[in-house]
Formats: sequence, structure tokens, C-alpha cells
Amino acid sequence: MAELSRQLDEIVERVRANLGAKHAAREQALGRCRDIIRHSALTIRAVHRGEFDLARSLLDEARQRLVEVRDALAGHSDIFHAGFVHDAQKEFAEASLTIALVRGEPIPAPEELVVEHAAYLIGMGEAVGELRRSLLDSLRGGDIDRCERYLAAMDDIYAVMVTIDYPDAITGGLRRTTDVTRGIIEKTRGDLTVASRQRDLEQRLARFERRLE
Repeated sequence: MAELSRQLDEIVERVRANLGAKHAAREQALGRCRDIIRHSALTIRAVHRGEFDLARSLLDEARQRLVEVRDALAGHSDIFHAGFVHDAQKEFAEASLTIALVRGEPIPAPEELVVEHAAYLIGMGEAVGELRRSLLDSLRGGDIDRCERYLAAMDDIYAVMVTIDYPDAITGGLRRTTDVTRGIIEKTRGDLTVASRQRDLEQRLARFERRLE
């Protein structure tokens, strides 16, 4: 019995050490993921305000947190895939893609962003919603050409998303994001069509009035 007790103590001590390390890693990663989500949200807000230097600075900080999360969870794959890391990566991907799309720059790849592919795809889909917001801002400013560029980018993203045909367990629920993306694009196309027709009508009326003068 004494031998069994000694063996149990040794085993439980190793288990306790492992669980303690896992708990510490989880707490560290959780804090970093909260920072990533907050910095990503602030990045998108800065983009819509035209504060691109601030947006890039916030993205750099979020990227550093992502690296810290990866390092903290090295050897703890069960925690890495628990869900909260995916959410942080998704938000970071959305913010990174939004600034690239709004600026008309090459979009970063998932490897460049240090995010998993499923998180990248969902972030890409959600960036379409932010692109709609930028499009509406440009629409109010009368910049139809910019609006059409944004809409073309939204169409390109959707055209890629519909080709990803894997179970939600693999893609993290991409199908629903794709459906939402389609709805956003259809609504945006309608808004832009109405605005374009109104602009054409106003231009024709202006030309007509000039001929009457």
C-alpha cells in the first residue's frame, strides 16, 4: 500500500504541474486575445475615420499579441483550439483585410497575419461588412467610382468564399458567414444602383437646364 501511495503521489504531482502550467498559459493567452480583439476593433474605427497611421500602429500591436499567444500556448494545442484564439485571429484578420481593401493595397495572406485558415476566411467575409460601410461613406460623398471599386472587391471575395465547400467543423461556420456576405452585397448593389441612377438623372436635368438658359 505504501508503494501504491508513493506512485499515486508522483503521478498526481506531474498531473498537477501540467494542469498548473496549462492554466497559466490559458490565462496569459486569454488576456492577449482580449487585447487583440480590442486593438482590431480600434483599427477598424480608425480606418473609417481615415486615420490610417493609427490603424497600422494598432495592427502592429495586435500582431505582437498574436505571436505572444502562439508562444504561450506552444504545447497546449487543446487550449489553442478551444475557441477564443480563433475569435481573436478572426477579428485581427478582418481588421487587416479591411485596411488593405479600403486602401486598395494587396491583401495579406493568412501566413503573413499568423492566423489559421478558417479564421482568415471568416475574417475576410466579415471585412465585406466594413467595406459596405466605407462604400456608403463614399456614396454620401458622391464618389461613385470608389463605390464601384469597393463593390467589385466585395464580389471578388464572395466569389472565392462560395468555392470553399467543407463542413462547418473544419471551416468554423464559414457557410453562415458566406450567406450573410451575399445578403450584404445584394443590399449594397441595390443602394449603389439607386444612387447611380439618381446621379445620372441629376446630370441630365442639369444639362437640360443649361440648354434652356
